[in-house]
Amino acid sequence: MTAGDLDRTVSAPATQEPVFRPVMAWTITGLLVLFMIVNWADKAVLGIVAQPIKAELGLSSAEIGFIGSAFFFLYSISGVAVGFLANRVKTKWVLLGLAVLWSVTQVPVLLSATGAALLISRIALGAAEGPATAMANAGAFEWFPKEKRSLPSAWLSSGASIAKIAVAPVLTLIVVTWGWRAAFVTLALVGVVWCLAWLLIGREGPYATPRGAAAQRSGGGGVRVPFRSIALSRSFLGGAFGTFMVYGMVSVVLTWLPSYFEVGLGFSRVQAGAMFGLPSITGMIAMVGAGWLTDRMISRGSSARVQRGLLPAISLLVGGGLLAVLPYVGGAWASVAVVVVAYGFMVVSLPVMNAVVSQISPTRQQPGALGLFLALQTLSGLFAPALTGALVDVAPTPGAGYAQAFQLFGLTVVVGGIVMALLVHPDRDAHKVLGDAAER
Repeated sequence: MTAGDLDRTVSAPATQEPVFRPVMAWTITGLLVLFMIVNWADKAVLGIVAQPIKAELGLSSAEIGFIGSAFFFLYSISGVAVGFLANRVKTKWVLLGLAVLWSVTQVPVLLSATGAALLISRIALGAAEGPATAMANAGAFEWFPKEKRSLPSAWLSSGASIAKIAVAPVLTLIVVTWGWRAAFVTLALVGVVWCLAWLLIGREGPYATPRGAAAQRSGGGGVRVPFRSIALSRSFLGGAFGTFMVYGMVSVVLTWLPSYFEVGLGFSRVQAGAMFGLPSITGMIAMVGAGWLTDRMISRGSSARVQRGLLPAISLLVGGGLLAVLPYVGGAWASVAVVVVAYGFMVVSLPVMNAVVSQISPTRQQPGALGLFLALQTLSGLFAPALTGALVDVAPTPGAGYAQAFQLFGLTVVVGGIVMALLVHPDRDAHKVLGDAAER
């Protein structure tokens, strides 16, 4: 039984098989990619303004790192809570509510430019953005059958890359020209514009399950399974462990990469801001390429064990291994090259594991499953930026401190790749979870 067969078995009556509408599916996905660009620009802005804020407010590197980690204090909790809420509420309205909150949470630091206001603003923003990736994937997956979901998820994950490639240099110029406050104002206004566009275009797709009263009229909106059978499956656990390690490095890049380029490697502030997107170029190419390839191969009958299990694991081994040797690399540009290439390999696993969770979950339980999965994944953001800041403060030079931090997180990514290779087997776990549900 293929992933597509399981999707149709547990999600729709045989007489009402969903119809794939590629034009509308990719239109919605495109709008959700914009949603993710705004989401990641909100995350990345702290890294862009870290040095001017540090100078104006008199903060240490450890304090900036703590504020970067504070973004994740409520991130995972809200991700789980909203994920389960979205099992009952239309994804359209959940996404709209999140985007509205993003704009609102930019206000405190504009009204009171203090370390405390920045801390409160980042905690609130983290709570509002915690569910974003899961909800964006859930919204896109409503428009695609399960065997075609790696590519749209890759484009959604590429929102981070696009934000750092295209938006970060613009925000850097805004900061240099008008000051760091202008960057926060810009992001708040962009969030409002996205909300207006989503109100006009956003809607549920043919693979969505009915919710609320509609679910009662349709006989319950699809089969449910005990949630523990999803969360305790080997694929779920292996994917969560591996991407937990990757996200630690992602959060460090968001908070510290411009500072690493500027004070660690000697580039100017404008150069550092422009170079912020370099790792994301390789990341975007790798994610979209891997998403296209894995979907294509699985649609042609290839094993999801190989395409969605072993290939992402190998990418972690390569990317983590490159970061592990960073302290031994000589020259600023050589160090940049190592970070850029390593990042591209590591992030391949993120959208592919989202597709794995989708493959092993009944459609009506996908928002909750993705919410929990991504909440576990992003827990590493709680400590990784703060640990990096602490290492930089005690290192003999900032460059040595950053290199040591990257090496540490690279080694953890290697461990994550080994665990992922051993545990992730989507075909087996989809049959175990969804096959049993179909038989009931």
